[in-house]
Amino acid sequence: MNNPELLYAATVILLRDSPNGVEVLLQERSGKSESFSGAFVFPGGKVDLHDADKEYEALYSGHTDKDASAILGMPKYGLAYWMGGIRECFEEAGILLAYDKSGKIVSFNSPEVKQRFVDYRAALNKGEMSLLEICRKEELTLATDQMFYYSHWVTPIVMPRRFDTRFFICRAPAEQEPIIDNHEVVSQCWVNPAEALRKRKEEGFQIFFPTIKNIQGLTGHEQSQSLLDAVAQFRDLPRILPIKAEKEGAPPLIPGDEGYEHHEVATPHY
Repeated sequence: MNNPELLYAATVILLRDSPNGVEVLLQERSGKSESFSGAFVFPGGKVDLHDADKEYEALYSGHTDKDASAILGMPKYGLAYWMGGIRECFEEAGILLAYDKSGKIVSFNSPEVKQRFVDYRAALNKGEMSLLEICRKEELTLATDQMFYYSHWVTPIVMPRRFDTRFFICRAPAEQEPIIDNHEVVSQCWVNPAEALRKRKEEGFQIFFPTIKNIQGLTGHEQSQSLLDAVAQFRDLPRILPIKAEKEGAPPLIPGDEGYEHHEVATPHY
């Protein structure tokens, strides 16, 4: 991954079932955040070469780098995106997508266990501990088999700060609750996708274009399982690179929109 123009990133769409139907976790970015200040986004952030460490591969459930890379359409390092998504999810939301040594998703129901992982999260955010060290200490296996590849977005070429982002979707662990870090994230909410779109339109709920489009694809499902079953069938997902519409005030164009095909778009190199 050596394209100097792009930062590689992974985003995780966390789902839960509620009386309101499927809900997603959205987090409000603070003014201290490097990107998306003031907007509601899914947990996520940059992927780096540490996330491609071969030592992690033994801790993944259901993937090798070869098959992960094939899913993403990359020659190598695909597993780093799953790893980066899990790490960012823990750093930003306090949600750890991992199995304990008994093979069950980690539970924070015990106050003692919960505090231990709060401390791990703090150490991870300070750079005092790696996720690899946490996994070894707690005998964890990362739940990559729970994460389904959902979409691939690239920041428009005209933007000064650009991301090549893979979106994943996963059911949130039942016995964990998200906790904001009060640094990059200042508030959060669980919200039905259709309600999030309504709040944006009628109440000024700030959501950027890629998040809007990803949320639109989540509507129409009453249960998270039917949504995950549908996403699990996705194959050969296209890269979506928005371009500015010629009409002033119109939303960006994406592949499939009329007029998009007339623009020459560069392809990122890995």
